[in-house]
Amino acid sequence: MTNTSVVPASKTDRTSDAAPADPGSGVGSGVGSGVGSGVGSAALSARGRRLPSNVALYVLASITISFLAASSAPTPLYAVYQAEWGFDPITTTTVFGVYAVAVLLGLLTMGKLSDHVGRRPVLLTALAAQAASMVVFATADGVPALMVARIVQGLSTGAALGAIGAGMMDIDRPRGTITNAVAPGIGTATGALVSGLVVQFLPAPTHLVYLGLLAVFVLQAGAVALMAETVTRKPGALASLAPEIKLPRAVRRPMLVAAPVLFAVWALAGLYGSLGPSLARRLTGSGSEVLGGLSLFVLAGVAAVSVLVLRKAATRTVMLTGILALIAGVALTLASIRDSSPTGFFAGTALAGVGFGSGFQGGIRTVMPLARPHESSGVLSLLFVFSYLGMGVPTVIAGFLVVHAGGLTATAQEYGLAVIVLAAFALLGLVRGGRDGTAVLPGERIGGNA
Repeated sequence: MTNTSVVPASKTDRTSDAAPADPGSGVGSGVGSGVGSGVGSAALSARGRRLPSNVALYVLASITISFLAASSAPTPLYAVYQAEWGFDPITTTTVFGVYAVAVLLGLLTMGKLSDHVGRRPVLLTALAAQAASMVVFATADGVPALMVARIVQGLSTGAALGAIGAGMMDIDRPRGTITNAVAPGIGTATGALVSGLVVQFLPAPTHLVYLGLLAVFVLQAGAVALMAETVTRKPGALASLAPEIKLPRAVRRPMLVAAPVLFAVWALAGLYGSLGPSLARRLTGSGSEVLGGLSLFVLAGVAAVSVLVLRKAATRTVMLTGILALIAGVALTLASIRDSSPTGFFAGTALAGVGFGSGFQGGIRTVMPLARPHESSGVLSLLFVFSYLGMGVPTVIAGFLVVHAGGLTATAQEYGLAVIVLAAFALLGLVRGGRDGTAVLPGERIGGNA
C-alpha cells in the first residue's frame, strides 16, 4: 500500500505556509512560490533598486561556489605546509576534519537562523567571517593558525549553507533545488584546481590564493546588500540557535533513503580532499601540485556535470545512477591503486564523480521538494549535517590509520571498501523503499500522476 503522506504537497499547500509580505523588503510569499514577483518588484522600486530575482539566484549560487572553493583551496597547499612546518598525515586530516566539525556546529546552531532574521543578515555576517578566515590563512605561520582559520571558515559556511539554499528556493524552487546540488561540486572542483595552479606557477601561493578569495567575498557582500529579502522576520531567533534535530513528518521517510547516500558520497569527497593529492602523486611519481589537486577537481567537476545532465531525470533514476556509479567508480579506483595504474585511478575517480553528483542531487531531490517554505532552511541544514558527518569523521580516522596502521595505500583501500558498503546499504534501502511503498520519491509516478 502506497503511503501518500510523502507525496509533494500541492502548490497551494506549500505557499500557504510561506512568509507573508514583508513591508521592509517588499517581498512576500510570492517569491517562495514563484508568483507575485511583479508586486514585489513594484514595492522594491519604491524603496530603491534591488537585484532582479534571476540575478539574485546567481549571486547566491556564486556564494556557495566561493565558500566551497575556499574549503578545497588548502588541499594542494597541504604538501607545502607539511614541508615547511614538518607535520604528519594525522595533522593534515585533522585540519581537514576540524573544518567539517565546524561546519556541523554552524549548521546545527545557525542553520535555521535565516528563517527568523532573514537571509541577507546571515549571509553578510557569514561573508565577513569568511573574509576574516582568509586573512588568518594568509598570515598563518603554523598549524594553530591553520586550525583557527578552518574553524572560522567552517562555522561561517555552516551558517550560510541553509540560508543560501533556502534563499535560492525562495526565488525559484525548481531551479533552486538543482542549483543547491550543482554549486558545491563546481566550488570544490574550482578551488582545488585553481589553488594547484597558483601553487605551481605563481609566487607566494600561501598568500595569493587567500587574498584572491578575500576579494571575491568583498564583491559578493556588496551584491548581497543589493538583494531583496525573501522572508519576513519573526520571533525566536535566539531559540533557533539551540541545536535541534527536528524533521517535518513529510520528509522523515525520504530522509532515511537520502541520508546513507549523502554520507557515502561526502565520505568519498573527504578522502579525495585530504589524502587524494598524496595518492595521485604516489601513483604518478610526480611532485606536481597541480596533479595533487587534479584528483579532487576530477571528482567534483564530473559531479557537477552529472547534476546538470540528470537534472530532468526522475529522482529514483538519479539515486540509482548515483549509487551504482559510486560503487563501480570506487571499485575501479581501488583496483587501480592496487595495480599502481594512474590512468585507472583517474578513470575510477571520474566514474565515482558521477556517483558523487548524482547521489548528492538525488538526496536533495528526494527530500527538499517535500519541505514547506518555512521549513526549507532547517531541512537543508540537516541534509548538510549528514553530508559533513560523512566528510569529517572517516577522514580523521583515515589520518590515524595512515600513520599507525597500514600506511597510505592500505588506508585508502579500506576507506574505499567502507564507502562501497555504505553505498550498498543505501541501494538496499532504496530498493526496499520502492517495493513496499514506504519511500515515494518526488518525480515518481503514483497512480498516473507525477
